[in-house]
Amino acid sequence: MRRILQFFILVVCLSGWLFFSCNQTKYLYKQNESFENFKKLFIESIWKNNPDWALVMGNHEYDERLEIPSKENRIRKLDVYKSLSDSLNKYDWKKITPENSIDARIMMNFLEAYNWSCYELKSFEWNPAEYNVGEGFDLILGNSKVSLEKRLKIINERLRYVPEYYIVAKANIHKPTKEHTELAILQNKGSLEILQKNIPDSINSSKLSSVEKTEINKQLTQAISSMNEYIQYLTEMQTSMMLDSSASRSFRLGKVLYEKKFRFEMQSCFSVDEIFQKAQDHKTEIHAEMLNYTKKLWSKYFGSAPVPNGLIAVKMMIDTLSRQHCVADSFIATIKKQIPELEAFIKQKNLLSIDANKPLQVRKTPMYMRGGGAGASINSPGPYDKNANTYYNVTPLDGYTPDEAESYLREYNNWILQILNIHEAIPGHYAQLVYSNKVNDLIKSVFQNNSMIEGWAVYGERMMLEEGYGNNSSEMWLMYYKWHLRSTLNTILDYSVQCKNMSKEEAIKLLTEEGFQTAAEAEGKWHRATLTQTQLCCYFNGYTEIYSLREDQKKKLGNDFSLNKFHEQFLSYGSVPVKYIWEMMSK
Repeated sequence: MRRILQFFILVVCLSGWLFFSCNQTKYLYKQNESFENFKKLFIESIWKNNPDWALVMGNHEYDERLEIPSKENRIRKLDVYKSLSDSLNKYDWKKITPENSIDARIMMNFLEAYNWSCYELKSFEWNPAEYNVGEGFDLILGNSKVSLEKRLKIINERLRYVPEYYIVAKANIHKPTKEHTELAILQNKGSLEILQKNIPDSINSSKLSSVEKTEINKQLTQAISSMNEYIQYLTEMQTSMMLDSSASRSFRLGKVLYEKKFRFEMQSCFSVDEIFQKAQDHKTEIHAEMLNYTKKLWSKYFGSAPVPNGLIAVKMMIDTLSRQHCVADSFIATIKKQIPELEAFIKQKNLLSIDANKPLQVRKTPMYMRGGGAGASINSPGPYDKNANTYYNVTPLDGYTPDEAESYLREYNNWILQILNIHEAIPGHYAQLVYSNKVNDLIKSVFQNNSMIEGWAVYGERMMLEEGYGNNSSEMWLMYYKWHLRSTLNTILDYSVQCKNMSKEEAIKLLTEEGFQTAAEAEGKWHRATLTQTQLCCYFNGYTEIYSLREDQKKKLGNDFSLNKFHEQFLSYGSVPVKYIWEMMSK
């Protein structure tokens, strides 16, 4: 009887505590319920005004619409975002929960960034590669949740917008960069494959009536014609640029625009000058580590030959090890084979949970995605379509000459290919984005922070080796540092190119002599630096923030620190800026 009474008292006390706690939360965060409702309206407004983005996120409610990139649409969107910003500012962010306070800051950053992009960056004028309808049609065609016939009817409706889309695109373009014009031509030619082959093949295999098939083919013919006219327009523009340098602008942003873009896109703990200096210092540290491992390996590969001074010895060792690589024909097959091996290691070490219901599919990079300078990437499903396929895109080497393929494969040798797979797949992008989709907060799932995403992948590389992946071999560690040097040099390169007018010759020298990259890899990175701005900073910036957070947690928790718990908790917040994850984990 006494135990029953004690249990009853405990229940009453717990109930009272919960009642008090809930009421205290409502008292402290009086505006929270209203803010939750506003978040729903905010997301709905974003999708209504960005149907293409909704499609990428797995929200198929607006699939029939193709957003026309006109000045009128930009103005309308600016008005909508101004109204959202005004509503957001009416909330006292101290009277909503800390989690929602972070959402408010993420939402405001998005609204301010769009306003800045329209009035200051104006990439819609100088980047013709922003205009490409291919991805949307590919995503709709791949949506197996609805019948093929339904998908084709949606495509038919969407095709109606294509001619106007490209007319407006041509009207928007003013003094584009040569580099983005070339990319736009390449990628739009890649999208033609979807319109000329994939959709017609689907029409032929469908159960649509002959009348319906005729109608779609008619729309398809007009869309193809519009895309070809756009490609021809850009090709003629290329000729004009060669004859008249004033017809194009530089791909360099300059420091003022670059700093603002860095602030909006990174949402970092650091300023752009701070992260640039950290990268410079880290480069020196990496060189010292590489020299140490080179000395450990020297006699194994060079016998009694004297060790040359400085980085010359490191380069000799890397060149020797880089000869060990797969053959060009087995490049993608080798990647496929390594994924289960990485998964097994993570399970053995209990580093984080792997969801067996979210398989990863390795595929050749679609043609419309090629040309940007990245040989591998991940396509993850959005929060509205969490069970869709995750694709690991790998660009095949079938278009390379034998010398080009050899150079590329030396860069992605037997050790570095494993680190690439850690970065792109497990426990890198694939695993992190699966966790991100589990977050029950659309703001945190939708407004993804690339610095956190790329930083996690770079952190994963280091963490795996720290836990013994690769058997702690000096070869693996040396090649890891070579790869890690890429992330560090990305920041130095990007800042120097965009803000300090670094020439191509200076960039290639930095990458080959101080980064030990092959000529082909260095050329590709230079190409990428001419097409993106601040994106190359994501890797080192995010890694620096995450690694610092982990070491801070280790120091605070001491013997109570668990690597598995750190990973699970860190990933549970979604793809948000690391400074906000730090804030939440500290509480």
